[in-house]
Amino acid sequence: MSSKMPVLFVGHGSPMIALEENKFTEGFQQVVKEIPKPDAIICISAHWETSGTFVTAMENPKTIHDFGGFPRELYEVKYPAPGNPKLVQEIINTIRQLTVEPDYHWGLDHGAWTVLKHLYPNADIPVVQLSLNKNLTPLEHYNLAKELSVFREQNILIIGSGNMVHNLRLLDWQRINDDNYGFDWAISAAEKMNNYIASGNHQPLIDYKTQGTDFQLSIPTPEHYLPMLYILALKTDDENVKCFNHGFVGGSLVMTSLKIG
Repeated sequence: MSSKMPVLFVGHGSPMIALEENKFTEGFQQVVKEIPKPDAIICISAHWETSGTFVTAMENPKTIHDFGGFPRELYEVKYPAPGNPKLVQEIINTIRQLTVEPDYHWGLDHGAWTVLKHLYPNADIPVVQLSLNKNLTPLEHYNLAKELSVFREQNILIIGSGNMVHNLRLLDWQRINDDNYGFDWAISAAEKMNNYIASGNHQPLIDYKTQGTDFQLSIPTPEHYLPMLYILALKTDDENVKCFNHGFVGGSLVMTSLKIG
């Protein structure tokens, strides 16, 4: 077994995934069996966008219920994983591309805890979140991610959480539970993305704004897409990409998840 920790991109979909048992949560539970237990987790979530780059630095990050209109049961879920201030300082010292600042107010948002609840239900692994800096270009995000590669050698699991195709405005609520149903543009974009990923051709994915209408419909805003770029940036030439979890939510969200290494 390689000493280098694998990395994950997880398609998280609706916050309700925290309470569900379906083929996607089964995929989470299966893939974690293929990964050594990490000493800590760095998570890049679609749901923490900031001006500047921040990392959660508290000893005990709170569980953030950053959504509305869901059943009460979902708001009662807690994920009491500890933080890791020592790791935070190492991240701050490691990243040279820009200044990273500690954050003592955020916590774990639903892009993180709804998935971690299935990966590590005991919440016994320290978790820190790295924010998505709204001022960076996709290439700058990709290059920033490369600076995190050193942590793979330290038994730290890096997770990006979002959705490679994510358009809530066009969601078909009548077919929300049909995971085989996708709009033509969503199917097309996902296939193109998967082909670029499989071939190791990341440049078109970085330049997603130039990839035509299917990509424009699939990525109307970048926050759910960018965590995937973070994970792809960490791939080395000798590593394979495993695509686990594939399907749709409401036709316009793709639940593809990736394991590298």
